[in-house]
Amino acid sequence: MSATKHIAVIGGGAAGFFAAITAKSMAKDANVTIYEKTGKVLAKVGVSGGGRCNLTNNFAHISDLKQAYPRGHRLMKRLFKSFRETDAYQWFEEHGVELVTQDDGCVFPKSQDSQTIIDCLVNTARRLGVNVVFHHGLVALKSLEDGRLEADFKGQKSLCFDKVIVTTGGSPRLQGLQLHAQLGHEIALPVPSLFTFNIADKAFTQLMGAVIDPVTLSIPTTKFKSTGALLITHWGMSGPATLKLSSHAARYLYENEYQTKVAINWVNQSNASAVEQCLMEMAIKNPKKQLSSLRPFDLPSRVWLFLLGRAGLDAEKRWEELGRKGLNKLIETLTNDMHIISGKGSFKEEFVTCGGIGLQSIQANTLESKACRNLFFAGEVLDIDGITGGFNLQAAWTTGYTAGKSAAEQLSSAI
Repeated sequence: MSATKHIAVIGGGAAGFFAAITAKSMAKDANVTIYEKTGKVLAKVGVSGGGRCNLTNNFAHISDLKQAYPRGHRLMKRLFKSFRETDAYQWFEEHGVELVTQDDGCVFPKSQDSQTIIDCLVNTARRLGVNVVFHHGLVALKSLEDGRLEADFKGQKSLCFDKVIVTTGGSPRLQGLQLHAQLGHEIALPVPSLFTFNIADKAFTQLMGAVIDPVTLSIPTTKFKSTGALLITHWGMSGPATLKLSSHAARYLYENEYQTKVAINWVNQSNASAVEQCLMEMAIKNPKKQLSSLRPFDLPSRVWLFLLGRAGLDAEKRWEELGRKGLNKLIETLTNDMHIISGKGSFKEEFVTCGGIGLQSIQANTLESKACRNLFFAGEVLDIDGITGGFNLQAAWTTGYTAGKSAAEQLSSAI
């Protein structure tokens, strides 16, 4: 009779639980243990989606995975062949969680409470016999001659495992990934992703509370662009359009120390002649009315007055007095209004890191390390990250499933 095989999952987050559940489901005789460095599991799941847990997306608005995953889209496309958003949806429903899909594609538990997802994962793991051990922070990993891995935990004794799945999440500092670099893994420098923009212009921030939906944001002289709702706050710019742009441009913004121009197309119209036609029609139909009294493209009143000021136009001027020069200024302001990003804010609900274990260091089909046999990675510790909208948790389910399945299959084939 063969000795019990041991699988360690390092990190009690979304990817960790999904990896452990998958591994134990497929290798029932194996001992599967989650090692969590804190005293609480699934903390990030708890705050996802403002406490409602945006656990995936229906991807209806995504025509290319690069739109959802600025980093790691090619790997995600491959892994989706085994476990994609429809599989995640089905898995949670089969495990007793009723789900609802919003118009924007975001999927939430019907309860609108992240605790529903936490309870589902914790109870499923417990039912299967997955162990959970707290206050075990990984500090070192060593490959032994027999192929097993020795793990050192801070303030705890070293333990040996047949398979190790690292799901420790994004590391905000390079230092947190050093132990993996020492094993021979390429590390992509970790930098923040999904954050808001500070705008120092007081006239702009006085519009706080205004929502303009949709706008197009772009960074001049780059290809970085995003579309969605813009929320103006007391510090600057937030909302889906901002968060999306921060994700796609995460490295560029980091390299430019979060000081760069951002262009706002307030009317989400790339065709300037269509904007011109709309304004001219307003002028022809309402020649005697003041500019302030008619708002093109249903712009909020405060925003429209702000934009008239940006274009250097008197709000009390009549539409018939606009003239060609005034019209051109207004078109430019509506479609290409330039502001200066003066720093980055935070986005507490979805604190995400761009960077981590370089994807060239892992086997694409199994997520096993190329540098260290029997070691797997899943979740945000990998250089995979998505825009807001449930895409990061979907990456956790997909990579957790893949790593757990691969580790279990290897154990089964070795018996």
